[in-house]
Amino acid sequence: MALKATIFKAQVRIADMERGHYADHALTLARHPSETDERMMLRIAAFALNADQAMEFGKGLSDEDEPGLWQKSLTGTIERWIEVGLPDAKRLRKACGRARDVCVYAYGRGAGIWWRQTGEDLARHENLAVWTIAIEASQALAALTARNMKLQFTIQDGVVFVSDETRSVQIEPQLLKRRGE
Repeated sequence: MALKATIFKAQVRIADMERGHYADHALTLARHPSETDERMMLRIAAFALNADQAMEFGKGLSDEDEPGLWQKSLTGTIERWIEVGLPDAKRLRKACGRARDVCVYAYGRGAGIWWRQTGEDLARHENLAVWTIAIEASQALAALTARNMKLQFTIQDGVVFVSDETRSVQIEPQLLKRRGE
């Protein structure tokens, strides 16, 4: 018998001083049985960093044709494709061909090795941006996981402050590749 996804709900309040985005979002996430708390919470953080009314969670792990998050235009064109983790170069090349903007938030102990192995291959894609999240930050973020969450994201000067009702975490995404380069 196949394991079912676990449903998580998050009330997310975003104050993004860099983009001038201030909004509350009610998110429902289906966590695939093989997805960790760390990856799921980074998907929420990626949502906050790119928040838009049209941003949606993709099927991600359960469907290779969909990213962790994406934003489509009213005509169905993929405006932004967001991956969380260490996707292979072939998947990212395909995403760069399908979407106007592609963004990766790499994390985990193997993130540096992953970038050294794939970075040169992906350098020619001008619509790709790659960020890395320190393992200490991603693990601290995972500790905020609950079935029903109330999270506040404050984004300022390249730093993301995430807090729930009792704890807070600071994340400083490091840019590995900028769009247009």
